[in-house]
Amino acid sequence: MSLANGGGANTAEVLRAASQINPGDFESFYKEFKYLADQIQALGASSDPKKYPVSVRDAMFRASAYYRAADFFIHGDQSDPRINSLWDSQTAAFDQAIALLDIPGKRINVTTPYGFYVPVIFYKASPTNEARSTILVGTGYDAAQEDSYHTSCVHILARGWNCATYEGPGQPTVRRDQKIGFIKDWWNVVTPVVDYLGTRRDVDMDKLALIGISFGGSLAPIAASHEHRFKAVLAIDGVYNLGQHLSTKFPPNLLQLFQSGDRTAFDSAMNEVRTNTTTLTAFRWLIDQGLFAFNTTSPFDWLTRFQAIGVEGLTDQIRGPVFVGSGQDDDDLAGQPEMLANALGDKAHYVLFKTDVGAGEHCQIGAEAHLSQTAFDWVAGIFG
Repeated sequence: MSLANGGGANTAEVLRAASQINPGDFESFYKEFKYLADQIQALGASSDPKKYPVSVRDAMFRASAYYRAADFFIHGDQSDPRINSLWDSQTAAFDQAIALLDIPGKRINVTTPYGFYVPVIFYKASPTNEARSTILVGTGYDAAQEDSYHTSCVHILARGWNCATYEGPGQPTVRRDQKIGFIKDWWNVVTPVVDYLGTRRDVDMDKLALIGISFGGSLAPIAASHEHRFKAVLAIDGVYNLGQHLSTKFPPNLLQLFQSGDRTAFDSAMNEVRTNTTTLTAFRWLIDQGLFAFNTTSPFDWLTRFQAIGVEGLTDQIRGPVFVGSGQDDDDLAGQPEMLANALGDKAHYVLFKTDVGAGEHCQIGAEAHLSQTAFDWVAGIFG
């Protein structure tokens, strides 16, 4: 529903879908959002984009978001054909929408020497080639770069800055199209994108910043430990080591089994938990999404690789200032932003977002204007 703040949803549409979902029933969630996506896509297609571009654009943005929502809980079976067909639908709708922006967004595939390419979407702040401040936005454990248009780019563009979004291994498009899971050396994802930005006349390379959202709050600082061309880095919210943090929330018997190193027993126990419909939805999803995003069928492999991705030992290599956000009511990341800020020392600009004004949730979800004012005023000060 928070995507409504950036034109990616309508609240009544989302509330209607929510009212029809059976709690804990992943297929019910898929069914209702797929139905809604199809209806809004058809609504958009009923208008002539040459005569009514705003109508078509707005509907296609919403349809795209609802197709992404329909996909959210179906990754337990990685062979499910809907994982790709829904993504084809969301991509087609989103591309129709960004083509109808006043300055159309453009997709670019940035090649790397590491056996994968990085999909990027670039949004120009000006129709001219005047060099502008530019913010590169990355997501995290599950979100798509298309979400970032609504949550971040609309606010960035409103400030007269370019916005670019990207996805790396483990993230939605790269995982689907290139069958690559998350990697720990995230600078190998970001540096080729920065190289690409450096070829554009409309990018001021002296005013370049990097944002990481959710798990990206770890990936962005990791990238910045090796890629030093950013004047500022923003961790929304700060993450020191998400894999290690979340594993402490496991039931004690599962955590002990993992720590014992018994891969076979741990895999068996975790698969039993994730396929049990009485297990908490959030825990089932965490495992399903992790297996998918790390491109593995072994929970032991997933958690081992997940725990290896963190900023430990890297903060001394980060040269510039880092905005570290923390949601006061974000239980999922409790303590993580503070650990990152402490490790960064004087390089950290720590901000606690408060619950009493609605900004205390994970990554300030639903309070995007509040987040943008606080974070981007800080960036503007860094840029001078």
